[in-house]
Amino acid sequence: MFIEVFDDEAHLVEDVDWLAQGTIYPDVIESVSVNGPSVTIKSHHNVGGLPDFMKLKVVEPLRMLFKDEVRRVGAEMGIDPELLGRHPFPGPGLAIRILGDITEEKVRILQEVDAIFIDGLKKWELYDKVWQAGAILLPVQSVGVMGDERTYEKVVALRAVESTDGMTADWVNLPYAFLQETSNNIINRVKGVNRVVYDISSKPPATIEWE
Repeated sequence: MFIEVFDDEAHLVEDVDWLAQGTIYPDVIESVSVNGPSVTIKSHHNVGGLPDFMKLKVVEPLRMLFKDEVRRVGAEMGIDPELLGRHPFPGPGLAIRILGDITEEKVRILQEVDAIFIDGLKKWELYDKVWQAGAILLPVQSVGVMGDERTYEKVVALRAVESTDGMTADWVNLPYAFLQETSNNIINRVKGVNRVVYDISSKPPATIEWE
């Protein structure tokens, strides 16, 4: 679906022959067998090339570099530090962080949750101390209470890790006060969520993204 929608949009742009992708080496290692029978880990990276029916050819100038190397190259080129320091973000966007079927309502929920989480990290000056952070919408519902009423709504998991190259990662020990404020803001502001959990899994064995 991602490729089909992308192809439709690509045909709306005239006089374009190439698609430049920001593929980096960990994407290659975890998506395709590079040298020998390595196991495919990630399912959402389109690093194997585009389908034959697409009109674009792919160029991947960063394909053999790790993320920290990419940032060093960017710094040498004079790219804005704020842009260089942005957290990695999956190509298919928040859709990859919605486990189960994807609906417009679920996208709306996760957009609001993610904004609260990321804005909170920046407000607390924690954003640059984290390699990558994001929220995941789980395919389960849990019982809660709002006022005098019982609720049965969705669960979101928050994920924040520290890493150098993305090949290994440790979960970040975020301040309890920050987690408390973020959880309260999410539950009070985002309709449809009544429970927030924090992922304390490292990579390996868990990957950074859940899907």
